[in-house]
Amino acid sequence: MPSVNSVLSAMQNLSQSFSELAQPRVSSLGAAQAVSQFSTVMTQIQSEMSQMFSSDVPTAATSVASPLTSKDVMPIANTLASAAYPVSSHPQAIAPSYPASNSVSLNSASQTSFGRSIVADAEKYLGVPYLWGGTSPQTGFDCSGFTQHVFSDMGVSIPRTAEEQNQIGTPVASLSQAQPGDLVFYGSPAYHVGIYIGNGQMIDAPTTGQKVSITNVGTPTSIVQISAPSTPTAAFSAAASTTPNAPASLAPIFAAASDLYGLPQGMLQAVAQVESNFNPSAVSSAGAQGLMQIMPQTANSIGVDPMNPTQAIYGAAYLLAEKLQTFGSLPLALAAYNAGDGAVQRYGGVPPYAQTQNYVTSVMSIMQGSN
Repeated sequence: MPSVNSVLSAMQNLSQSFSELAQPRVSSLGAAQAVSQFSTVMTQIQSEMSQMFSSDVPTAATSVASPLTSKDVMPIANTLASAAYPVSSHPQAIAPSYPASNSVSLNSASQTSFGRSIVADAEKYLGVPYLWGGTSPQTGFDCSGFTQHVFSDMGVSIPRTAEEQNQIGTPVASLSQAQPGDLVFYGSPAYHVGIYIGNGQMIDAPTTGQKVSITNVGTPTSIVQISAPSTPTAAFSAAASTTPNAPASLAPIFAAASDLYGLPQGMLQAVAQVESNFNPSAVSSAGAQGLMQIMPQTANSIGVDPMNPTQAIYGAAYLLAEKLQTFGSLPLALAAYNAGDGAVQRYGGVPPYAQTQNYVTSVMSIMQGSN
């Protein structure tokens, strides 16, 4: 039998091999190379397994199963590659992980996109004063008047009071399972409600003398998710139609990438309009390239060609989804896309750069259809 040390060493090598296999690889080189990469790692794993069951293992044990051959490996590789590469033009960026949910419906891409759109809509009312009984941004909101108004913007009707709103939708088991756009309630029966935006924060209309703002969630009594409309309403899709200069040929690519990464409707189009005015050949003075103005080093790190419109759109979607997950706020994600994550972290918000502040305002204005 192999010694303890030899088994531990072999297991360590196996663990390293499996870790390499599990690493998300963003590549635009196509399924053929993916198969080759997979086969290489599988061969390495096979080698480590052979070392584990080497000559010091009795013959009877080694006869239980023969080592994997290329004939065994290739069907597996082809199956996985075909699943991982369903669209040849897809850059294969791996979607960032969102909080786990307690049902399949809570975890769908369309629901995630809807939630992000709710948050984006809610953020445009930051600064509106609190008014007891208020339901209008012109005069002010109370907490449930604010949430009702935001969902109404997206074409979804919810009841007027916090207590009534708490009785609809799908309950979410815990804050760790909450997604952006979920409603968080306080009290039983509920007397206060806010809109969860991620990272333990919410947007709400707090109380008399205050304004709609971003605050810490604390410990809510309950959390509810309102389902996305089964058929996107005109209001839900409005942001996507606010970029009339977008080439028609790119519209389905913008839509597919937004759905894949759970981005707010219209976000990618708005970014493309501000970044390059939909020019796939644009190159900035700083060296940013293509439709989505991705820096060459960044494009190389995620495996996309920034001058290829399809790859640029999927690459930008991956980056924006990652920043939304990191910062939990649409303005901060946009600021990070423009000025870098470090600048946002350094200033604890949108950096005080005129260019970045104008950029965030312009993109959000386009998304809200105010241009």
